[in-house]
Amino acid sequence: MEKTSKFNEIIKIFLIFMIGSVIGYIVEMIVALVQNGHFVSRQGLLYGPFTPVYGIGILVYYIFFSIMKNRNKGIVFVSSMILGGITEYMCSYIQEKVFGTVSWDYSEWIFNINGRTTLIHCTYWGFAGLLYTSYIEPIIPKIELFVKDHKVKIMASSIAIFMIFNIAISSMAAIRQRERTENIPAQDNMDVFLDNMYPDEYMDEVFENKKHVN
Repeated sequence: MEKTSKFNEIIKIFLIFMIGSVIGYIVEMIVALVQNGHFVSRQGLLYGPFTPVYGIGILVYYIFFSIMKNRNKGIVFVSSMILGGITEYMCSYIQEKVFGTVSWDYSEWIFNINGRTTLIHCTYWGFAGLLYTSYIEPIIPKIELFVKDHKVKIMASSIAIFMIFNIAISSMAAIRQRERTENIPAQDNMDVFLDNMYPDEYMDEVFENKKHVN
């Protein structure tokens, strides 16, 4: 694969991730509004309307369904249930181990798996897979053509740089908050910066749905 083709593929994958992250944020905000009667922040990063677990989920679908060509709705549904459940479980596990927090806890739900996912949420992922193959997958060829445009590449590259920063600073701020909960003092100028720029009050407001795990 030529360098240009590889770069185009990377841009396409990035755009698919962004589509999933934004759609996920919108879905989560609507669900939170219905459940709580008011808006609840469901951001997954410090800056912007992004919920990365959905971006990861849509990439899992993209990779899997690029290989698995069968589009029988029953097979798509069951496959998506399994893939989505595993993705949700792993994202929760990694978040807890790295940041000491969880953004969802289904321990009180019936048929839950360590509180990280449930049969009903896997069912939601199954329906999401059907929506992906019906509405997202058909536009991927258009995305492939879209990313060949030089201006699009520049725009997507700029957004990608911002997202790398966004993910990095969000991770650093979350790790530093975990350290504060463990009474670990600032070790360097970066820790001081994170303490001043992203104190607990700010972090708890942005990531309103997270809970610290002892």
